[in-house]
Amino acid sequence: MGVSGSGKSTLAAQLARAENAEFHDADDYHDEANIVKMRDGIALTDEDRAPWLARLNALLREHVSEGRSIVLACSALKESYREAMLRNVANVRLILLDGDFATISARIRERSATMAHYMPEALLQSQFDALERPANAIVIDVHLSPQAQLACAVASL
Repeated sequence: MGVSGSGKSTLAAQLARAENAEFHDADDYHDEANIVKMRDGIALTDEDRAPWLARLNALLREHVSEGRSIVLACSALKESYREAMLRNVANVRLILLDGDFATISARIRERSATMAHYMPEALLQSQFDALERPANAIVIDVHLSPQAQLACAVASL
């Protein structure tokens, strides 16, 4: 978990391979209306996120009920979002990719130059403002290399 540009998808995909789990990116579960809003530089409201969080919860519960491991890359910025997403889901560990605004903002600018992504840099401050740090998360510094991040995640799990 973490703000856009923190490296969630990169770490989650690597962790899923290392742990023989399925990788899913929460971005793939947004509806078109939310994508359009974000692309237009409009921050999502809690109401906008509710159906998205319900879809993520269903995905997680399906995996748990079938005994399948999953690694989900998701912003999960607020405690209420995490509660909705993780309702009736057991054995969850959160990993927070933690970094400063300047570093992550530069990453988003770099990403925007090389690939299309609907999350513009203009919305990053709103994500930092909304972020409620979870009490029991594994915290990994975004300044570490992807390999070092993965090693920290695997060791912590």
